[in-house]
Amino acid sequence: MHQVEPIVAYMPFGQVANFKTNSNIPIEKFAIAINSNLKKSIVIKSAEEVDEKFHSRLSCKRKTYRYVINYAKEGTAIYRNLETQIPKKLNINKMKQAIGYFEGEHDFKAFKASGTSSKSSVRTIYKAEIIEKEKDRIWIELTGNGFLYNMVRIIAGTLVDVGLGNIQPEEIVQIIQGKDRAKAGKTLPPQGLYLVKVEYDNLGDRRKNHI
Repeated sequence: MHQVEPIVAYMPFGQVANFKTNSNIPIEKFAIAINSNLKKSIVIKSAEEVDEKFHSRLSCKRKTYRYVINYAKEGTAIYRNLETQIPKKLNINKMKQAIGYFEGEHDFKAFKASGTSSKSSVRTIYKAEIIEKEKDRIWIELTGNGFLYNMVRIIAGTLVDVGLGNIQPEEIVQIIQGKDRAKAGKTLPPQGLYLVKVEYDNLGDRRKNHI
């Protein structure tokens, strides 16, 4: 079984995938071989053999997502499809205050889109932060044991409402406890959403040993 790690070419963000193969291509050349048949928008950075019990999705213990917002008045043409543009003045300090309420184990029913197939909406957020970048950009980063459908984009939309003064930071607690989707912010567009990191426990023990 080969594990591959496709990376979005825009920035060094990563996603892990796995599949079974009977190919005789040496593992150290596997990434090169796959890249020669892929579109230029996808790049395999590395490949390695792992135990057959490994599953790139089910074995995952933590994921980190990033949502990029550009709030400059003039916006940007080059990155228009790579970030969400909100040309309004945002109160970043209040957003930073609000995002802390998402940390911990909560029922995130208010932050899931309709049609979510998950039986439980309880998730644990280990780390939630807003990072200020240059040129009127912010990164909303969330690390958790799992995420509901559109959960990150809805949380980002709720934080934007906080930045605009529509929601007060301390109201996040009531929104989480109320479990009412209508009380949370809107779902922001997919532009700006990135899977930054996928983490596994003892992945090294699952790698296939060679003699």
